[in-house]
Amino acid sequence: MKEIKKEDIENLSYKDITFMILENSKKGINTLDLFTDIVTKLELPPSTIENKIGDYYTSLATDKRFILIDGVWDLRKRHTSDKVIVDSLDDEDMEDEEEIADNDDMMLEDEYGDEYTDDVSVDDDDFDASDDDDDLSDLVVLDEEDLN
Repeated sequence: MKEIKKEDIENLSYKDITFMILENSKKGINTLDLFTDIVTKLELPPSTIENKIGDYYTSLATDKRFILIDGVWDLRKRHTSDKVIVDSLDDEDMEDEEEIADNDDMMLEDEYGDEYTDDVSVDDDDFDASDDDDDLSDLVVLDEEDLN
């Protein structure tokens, strides 16, 4: 990176400079160190770090060339994506999972003691519209003139 002229660096984006820094590095670098290096190379005022580091972090996070692993940035191309995280459950956890699955079909009680299942379906044949009419029988419709 030292062989590049300052004028050429000034024409690059922060992300492109970061890419060049990480390409020349053997290991990942944390956000603050990366941005401090950029600010130093561009001879920007130190207040730039405090004022723009959040935007810089966001720009790296949205650029697919970079990856953040354990708090340090590195080039994505250096890391394989075929790693699979397997969450192994011990026998006790497996029994708990099976018990939860078995209980899914059980009857439940609401706060009033009424039983119900969590799989609720409404059949149109069970619905009687006349029940709703009874609730509305006491209502009176008034015109605006009657309200005055």
